[in-house]
Amino acid sequence: MRRLFIANRGEIARRIATTAVRVGIEPVVPPVDGPGAVDLLDPAAVVAAARGALADAVHPGYGFLAESPDLALDVIAAGLTWVGPSPEAIRSLGDKAAARAISRSVDVPVAAGEEPADQSDGSLATAAARIGYPVLVKPVAGGGGKGIRVVATGAELGAALAAARREAARAFGDERLLLERYVRDARHVEVQVLGDLHGALVHLGDRDCSLQRRHQKLLEEAPAPGLPQELRTALWAAAVRVASAVGYANAGTCEFLVGGDGSFVFLEMNARLQVEHPVTELVLARDLVADQLAIAGGARLEELGLTQPAIEERLAAGWHAVEVRLNAEDPARGFLPSAGRVAAVRWPDEATAFGPVGEAGVRVDAGVAEGDEVGGRFDPLLAKVIAVGADRRAALARLGEALDQTEVLGLATNLAFLRRLARLPVVLDGRARIETVEADEAVAAAARGDAGSAPPDRAWQAAARALAGLTGPAGAWGGGWRSSAPAVLRLVAVWADGTVERSVAIQDGSAPDADPPIALDGPVAHVSVDGASVAFALAPPPDLAAARERAAASSSGAAAAPGMVHSPMPGMVVAVHVERGAVLAGGDPIATVEAMKMEHVVRAPGVARVEAVLVRQGEQVERGRVLARLGALPAAGQP
Repeated sequence: MRRLFIANRGEIARRIATTAVRVGIEPVVPPVDGPGAVDLLDPAAVVAAARGALADAVHPGYGFLAESPDLALDVIAAGLTWVGPSPEAIRSLGDKAAARAISRSVDVPVAAGEEPADQSDGSLATAAARIGYPVLVKPVAGGGGKGIRVVATGAELGAALAAARREAARAFGDERLLLERYVRDARHVEVQVLGDLHGALVHLGDRDCSLQRRHQKLLEEAPAPGLPQELRTALWAAAVRVASAVGYANAGTCEFLVGGDGSFVFLEMNARLQVEHPVTELVLARDLVADQLAIAGGARLEELGLTQPAIEERLAAGWHAVEVRLNAEDPARGFLPSAGRVAAVRWPDEATAFGPVGEAGVRVDAGVAEGDEVGGRFDPLLAKVIAVGADRRAALARLGEALDQTEVLGLATNLAFLRRLARLPVVLDGRARIETVEADEAVAAAARGDAGSAPPDRAWQAAARALAGLTGPAGAWGGGWRSSAPAVLRLVAVWADGTVERSVAIQDGSAPDADPPIALDGPVAHVSVDGASVAFALAPPPDLAAARERAAASSSGAAAAPGMVHSPMPGMVVAVHVERGAVLAGGDPIATVEAMKMEHVVRAPGVARVEAVLVRQGEQVERGRVLARLGALPAAGQP
């Protein structure tokens, strides 16, 4: 293997490329925008690009076509080495209904559920009634938590089925669904496995991924905290049985739900490298991508030192690793995706990138750099921050310190939330469950942060000093100069769902090095407020300022413009639920907007009649775009 085509982008492409260089293989990462862009959702385009680059192997990373048996078949047919499991294994495990059957065949329990051949709403409703609510609606194909819906009552089922089919069709090209009994108070525990091309297969221990929102993981750790050894061993054995049943080779992960009573059920097997693979790497002191490449080249596990006794001896040493996902999203606004230009980034001082860690015990796998534009085409993952320690307490302490040293300015991220999350008792005590992010009030408060108050004084001061050099001859709203008094600037800050305006007297005696992290990007100063990026700018004269405040309120979805319903985020309109003339009750869906693989339903603020629908399905919209115009219902007796 001399040249490796990486059919991916962002942090995972960089992570694979780093290992390839280290082991003497030349990586090729294709562009996904501009001249020569490769469609990473088209197997033929990927293979053509790989051959055009004179590559002799293809690594799919995760996402896109990583679990596509068609891509694996095309790569092999083209005479290239496929760095992943066989097409047959991908096909059998990628179909959740087939994977459930495989699991049952090797005595691994699955959640009560059904995979009806009749996929009509009526058939699925009948199945849901037999299973009993609440139920999980899940796409049969794919993974990554996409398309999954929790349905509490029969009244909610129809809308959930439509949304799950829509998301599954877009993500996987397959809208088939299955239903499972929803397991309450459960943990999400998974087991990493690795197999070679000669029939050997081992587990590499377990991970806990229970901290999720909308079935997307936020924090992962290895090993899963607090599991009795008997249960841990049973999970390891179950994962090996499922993988062995299909002759699995290369890296894969078996996912389980673990109940509070110690019971567990098989969820699915991801036939690829996982986003959270670094925590396993740091606990075992291994490079799983290097192992993947060696296995694809024909190496035996034993040659790589991957015997089960050696692995379990290392696991018993007690090392612990924790990872968080730094995303382009705004926790204070319901984790809505964000977009914008990265004005500045700062990673922990002693962090290692994409590889073994130093004495600080911190690693950062980053997919963005200063100046990058973050849009809504891809998932919101910007970087992963991972810490390892001799025990769990040390790993979490290092993670907290690393997050305090991290800054991303220019767009909304979940960094401030992650700083608080990593220090909450529910995390420190290892009590997280899959419902924790939605149900725990302390977590909800950590997500809201200080959204209800104004930015602190020191943020205004830092912004004023940074923007002072941009002022012109506009009096108090420009130069801010005053005789025998501190200069005063009128600033506006984008805060929560609107703006805050304030006059700031610049305090010359303040030490600029005491200012919070700040980045000047054109006429805007982005200031870190405990990890949240807040934008400040010179305010226009008062009459224009009032207009800007009204416009900003409208763009955030507030009711500043009566009758107008706005998109709360940039994205694509994937469904329009109303027509002109329709009468709506408060909460009725108007349109569904998708960005970064997440759907958001825009709902009616109250009782109204639809006067106009101003977007169509498939249309790309920016944040603040008017989706529909609503009017009041006529009074009784009026036409």
